[in-house]
Amino acid sequence: MNLRQMRNNQSAVISSLNIGGSLGLRLREMGLVPGTEIMVTGRAPLYDPVKLRINGQTLTLRNNEADHIEVRVQGESK
Repeated sequence: MNLRQMRNNQSAVISSLNIGGSLGLRLREMGLVPGTEIMVTGRAPLYDPVKLRINGQTLTLRNNEADHIEVRVQGESK
């Protein structure tokens, strides 16, 4: 599933980033790399942006950015 589809308080591990170029580089520089555990901690009233907990820090992403991040939800098998 992609990160946009995650629910509040749901944890996952990033499995891949499906974007290159400057946006892909920026996401990777923010720590959004395969193998990293993330948790959705909230969403704005219209569900954009999404608030994440990653490496002990809070990060917000727009949904159009979250669409490029594939995750494996904790407790689910692939």
